[in-house]
This record gives sequence, C-alpha cells and structure tokens, in this order.
Amino acid sequence: MIEKENLPQVAVGAVIFYQDRVLLVKRSNHPAKGMWAVPGGKIRAGETMQHALVREIKEETGLDITVGNIVYVFDVITRDEKDKLSFHYVIIDFLCEMKGGKLQAGDDAREVRWVSAAELNTLPVNEKTLTLLKEKFNFY
Repeated sequence: MIEKENLPQVAVGAVIFYQDRVLLVKRSNHPAKGMWAVPGGKIRAGETMQHALVREIKEETGLDITVGNIVYVFDVITRDEKDKLSFHYVIIDFLCEMKGGKLQAGDDAREVRWVSAAELNTLPVNEKTLTLLKEKFNFY
C-alpha cells in the first residue's frame, strides 16, 4: 500500500521575462532550498493549474500574471541518506506575462529579482531552471 505522503505532488512554475531578464526567486523551502528558481508552488485540491499559478505568483512575488502555454514538465525526486523518499514533485512550467503588481518577496521566497542571462552563472541556480532557460529559451 502506498502511503499518502509518498504520492507525487503536482506543482506549477511561471517563466516570466521582462526587459531581457527572467524572474527568479531564492527558495526558502525544499526542494531546492536556498537555490534560485522560477517562482511557483503546489496546486491545491480543486484548483486548476492556471489558477494555482496566478495565486502562487501573487503570494511569492507580488506580481499579477497572465498564464500562457506549458513550456517544460519534469520530476523532482529526492531521497534521504537511507534511500527513503523525501520528495516527489511533478512540476509543470508555463510561459507567463506580467500584467501588474509590485515585485516583493513573500510566502516561501527569501528573495525575488529579475536576473539577466549573464548573472545566471553568478548565482546558485537550480539545475532544472538552468536547463529550462538554456534549452527552451537560449537564455545564457
């Protein structure tokens, strides 16, 4: 029998560009705690992916967005030192557009900022975020 806490959780992320920069947050929680990544979070029961993304981006960054198309889907599976499952997320990233709000870190984001392609190499950026930005958007 599979325990509820070991079931994969579905999360969404927003890829938002503005003036040749991409919006990244420094994560306060696992997975990728302390790393820079696209903002987003878990979908709540009964919530659409798009609604969850609008809510999460507002909570994490203070911005209002329009949700576009899916650009990247991946798993994050981590295990502890005894090989016990710690996290399993299925993450769906959407290309989004900023439509208003005031940029400020909130919720589980330690920091939030617009990052240029040149700055990507100077920050501890999550590996999946780097792959997404480089392979899908030639942003490096």
